[in-house]
Amino acid sequence: MNRSIVAFGAHIGDMDLTAGPTLAKFVLEGANVTIVALTAGERGHPRLSPAEYKVQKLAEGEAFATAIGADFLALEHSDGFLPDTDEVALELASIIRDKQPDTVITHWKHSIHRDHEYAAKLVERARFLAALPMEHELPRHSVRTFLHAENWEDMEGFEPSSYVPIPDDAFYRWVSAIRHQAFARGETYGFRYIDYYTALMTMRGCLAGYPRACAFADRRGPEVTKLAGP
Repeated sequence: MNRSIVAFGAHIGDMDLTAGPTLAKFVLEGANVTIVALTAGERGHPRLSPAEYKVQKLAEGEAFATAIGADFLALEHSDGFLPDTDEVALELASIIRDKQPDTVITHWKHSIHRDHEYAAKLVERARFLAALPMEHELPRHSVRTFLHAENWEDMEGFEPSSYVPIPDDAFYRWVSAIRHQAFARGETYGFRYIDYYTALMTMRGCLAGYPRACAFADRRGPEVTKLAGP
């Protein structure tokens, strides 16, 4: 049976940048991967209106997922106003029940962005609700591995406990896909996202003993492990 991974980001592009190389690696290894954006991230452009940027972001998110071989879902919550409620957690739990992932990836629980913090809380709650017996059209499902991706905006208290080696084919598939997102190229606020995450993979690779690696914090405690897959 193929592995299944679902990555939940607060905005379109969050998981593409932070977990994208890892997701590309898992796809190349035969896994079923789904990227879920809780909001479009439509308020993140200094010149385009939210309505205009939402159209662009949806197209960019779909194109990225297609390029790495993943599925893509974008929910209809409002950028900057993501609600931290059981209603939203149940929405995410239904996705978990449907996709049956053995691995879930999301933000770290502390961030300079409230949407990121809420996304982390919502996904953790959704993991619990997905496994809970209740009246639901889909069967319950327990997620084996819960990972927090490394994000420069979510670094308060983040300590890696797992490293995933990123081979060349996954890295170049990620680079080819992510460069078509305007914000990743630095065209919104000027931050050099692609350079930053490429350098971060090199640094984490040095620590983990690989040419490149992505770091994650997981639920198995402080001991650092090297993950070949989920």
